[in-house]
Amino acid sequence: MSTLQPDTLIKNPQGCPVVSSVEVPADAAQVWAVVGNFAGFDRFIPALSHIEMTGEGVSSLRKKFFRDGNLVVEQLNSRDEQARSMTWTTIYNTLGVANLWAAMSVEALGADKSRATWTIIAEPAQGGAEALPGFKDFVQGFADDAMNNVLKLFV
Repeated sequence: MSTLQPDTLIKNPQGCPVVSSVEVPADAAQVWAVVGNFAGFDRFIPALSHIEMTGEGVSSLRKKFFRDGNLVVEQLNSRDEQARSMTWTTIYNTLGVANLWAAMSVEALGADKSRATWTIIAEPAQGGAEALPGFKDFVQGFADDAMNNVLKLFV
């Protein structure tokens, strides 16, 4: 009898979400065309040198190559064009992140105004509870920088 059982290393992270949101003076569809492009985050994250995709749509993989040599591999979990939202999970990285789940969404606030929101729930790979405040600050700063760059694309 085999002792092998189905298992996975992918787990939803525990913890409080980091949320970064910007109001953009542009139509929601235009903003979604930028932040909803799973293969195009290098457009608003200058730390990325390039992105390589494997597959298309839900379950596709994104390899994000950072200019400093770091690598992040993520899988697209869900995508809803009507709701302008998507979620993804990190499945490999060299950044010291244990588990990470994220969501991006865009909501219309009027004809030429919208809000883009990036939500991240992540856990540090090491350090436990004492590492959480610094780790959360790092993730918040990264997300805020990226979303401020999104805003700059439209002003």
